[in-house]
Amino acid sequence: MSGEAAVGGAGGGEAEGVQPNVTIYINNLNEKIKLEELKKSLNAVFSQFGKILDVLAFKTLKHKGQAWVVFEDVASATEALKRMQDFPFYDKPMRIQYAKTKSDIVAKADGTFVPRERRKRVDEKPEKKQKREQHHDVGQVGLGVNVNAYPGVYGAPQLTQIPFAGGQNVMVQDPVPNNILFVQNLPHDTTPMMLQMLFCQYIGFKEVRMVATKPGIAFVEYGDETQALTAMTALQGFKIDKDNQMVVTYAKK
Repeated sequence: MSGEAAVGGAGGGEAEGVQPNVTIYINNLNEKIKLEELKKSLNAVFSQFGKILDVLAFKTLKHKGQAWVVFEDVASATEALKRMQDFPFYDKPMRIQYAKTKSDIVAKADGTFVPRERRKRVDEKPEKKQKREQHHDVGQVGLGVNVNAYPGVYGAPQLTQIPFAGGQNVMVQDPVPNNILFVQNLPHDTTPMMLQMLFCQYIGFKEVRMVATKPGIAFVEYGDETQALTAMTALQGFKIDKDNQMVVTYAKK
């Protein structure tokens, strides 16, 4: 994905004649969020709409507050754009539109990829150019993921009850249905905000509670038992990363 992607307002998604495509461009993101957490959170909220090929964000000042999500097909990208436009993501409404430029992963797949040459610097003094060339420019570092999709909320197909991954030492309870969910098998670097991004999409969400001394588990509270069941059914088996498949049950009261 080139850094030259669209930077304009989101509107309905087709800004300045940009045609629907598999990549959506997101801006107005909270710049205080670390890139690794941003990447995981974007994956968490967008993978419900279809298979994601890549999630890109950049460290450079020019690209702060922006990200690109590359889907496998246009239908998924379109659904994500429509459903998540203005979604409050880390306390800021997301602005989404189709990307103006084709991502590298898509270009490589369709055979149109051309490596980008560095722009030649004009009117640069020879001594300054020589000094610059002595240092290696690592360039912009994009953060990407390659994950499977998990359907989610608001009309998307629900997951069947997926068993947790074999070999995982996870305690599965069978308590009385209630409005609080017990979530296990989370990556140890999972934050409350990442879980909030996932669970707040479901009606009745109240709060996420994590135990500092017990990483890998969390409690999520809803307004009532029915609302909790909806979230549990949709997110059962969801993967925040490639190794950890969430196990969601009712909490013991």
